[in-house]
Amino acid sequence: MDSKVRAARAAKPPRDAETTKTRILEAAKKEFAKNGLAGARVDVIAERSLNSKRMIYHYFESKDKLFQEVLEQAYADIRTAEQKLNLEKLEPKEALETFVRFTWAYYLRHPEFITLVNSANLHRAKHLKGSEEVKVTNRKLVSLIGGILARGVKAGIFREGIDPVQLNITIAAIGYYYLTNRFTGSIIFERDLMDKDALDDRLKFNIETIMRQVCI
Repeated sequence: MDSKVRAARAAKPPRDAETTKTRILEAAKKEFAKNGLAGARVDVIAERSLNSKRMIYHYFESKDKLFQEVLEQAYADIRTAEQKLNLEKLEPKEALETFVRFTWAYYLRHPEFITLVNSANLHRAKHLKGSEEVKVTNRKLVSLIGGILARGVKAGIFREGIDPVQLNITIAAIGYYYLTNRFTGSIIFERDLMDKDALDDRLKFNIETIMRQVCI
């Protein structure tokens, strides 16, 4: 064990349950994002969170349940950030463009979100099937986009009949695919997809794609 970790463990204040769980979840998020569920090691999570494996199992019961809580928190974090945009107070077109911009920026700032979702899908989302928390959290997103679409239809600027779920999937996909395939894409298309100008061009393309899809 690293001497700094030993020193930190020796110096840490009396254990507080919520603080301990938060520290474990943060360390687990980094480990799962880096190595996936299969490759992640509980010993590493314990060391980085300044805890013992016994304490991790005390709070989370198993590696799988710990992964589930990390996923739930990851979805809660992005949904909370979306709610802070106050899109309900913006004009429909501005609200939708703001949401597209936000989604792209969030993926760039939080690459761990993408890798966690990838890992969850590799396991056929079995860790989310019984999670009522994730379902409730994501219903808010569908409702949010549905509200923007309804206001746009009422204002005479958006087409009728657009499914907010399908629109959400498209907004996520046009950013998600670009970033998850940036390495192969850079070779195939012979351009650096992560160059600043390339990222700016992609954002403009994403916005234009969505606006052409929904506007009259």
